[in-house]
Amino acid sequence: MKLTVIIPVFNEENTISELIEKVKLAKLPEYLSREIIVVDDGSGDRTAKKIKKISGVRFFAHKKNYGKGAAIKTAMSKARGDIVLIQDADLEYDPSDYKRLIAPILKKEAEVVYGSRFKNLKFALVGKNKTPLPFHFVGNKVLTALTNLLYGSKLTDMETCYKVFKKVIVSPEEIKADRFDFEPEFTAKVLKKGIKIVEVPITVSPRSYSEGKKITWRDGLIAIKVLLRESFGK
Repeated sequence: MKLTVIIPVFNEENTISELIEKVKLAKLPEYLSREIIVVDDGSGDRTAKKIKKISGVRFFAHKKNYGKGAAIKTAMSKARGDIVLIQDADLEYDPSDYKRLIAPILKKEAEVVYGSRFKNLKFALVGKNKTPLPFHFVGNKVLTALTNLLYGSKLTDMETCYKVFKKVIVSPEEIKADRFDFEPEFTAKVLKKGIKIVEVPITVSPRSYSEGKKITWRDGLIAIKVLLRESFGK
């Protein structure tokens, strides 16, 4: 049995080497092998050069920037694993969570698992436990609530990067989204198939816009459009 770790990247020269090393070191059950697929989505920095120097990675490159969703779909089409895990390259998400993320699938308790940043988190604007990037927290809560309303799910973090699923669940050809709208469309496609999404709590180290965070409020509006389209469209 094999796990495919998909890493879409765009201008991540400062983190990609460390991230891949962490992915390689992430503990998995002995009977589960791994492959790492990295897709460079038209980076303008040294990301591609750094990846090419790293062994044990299947590397693919887009000639220009098509978007995160496009990079994920390219990787999905190349995946050889039975289970697919999507990993961001910015060190916000910790590969040490892999064992917890894949456990429900290996135990045949789930076919799709999301790593939730908010399952055990309470919103706070001040204090030691202040919620990082509160605008994003609220925006994600709105999108997640809309997802639950439209599809009858009980998610806490629809927009999470950590989406783990059996490869046969959704094919890349089913997904139209090329950018950050991949998250809501993938979620909608899964739920429309009647497949329950199981969530497990994860730990994250959120980065700021100055550190390279790319998603904006415009992406939130697009996500709403996608959720409505998938719910009421054909």
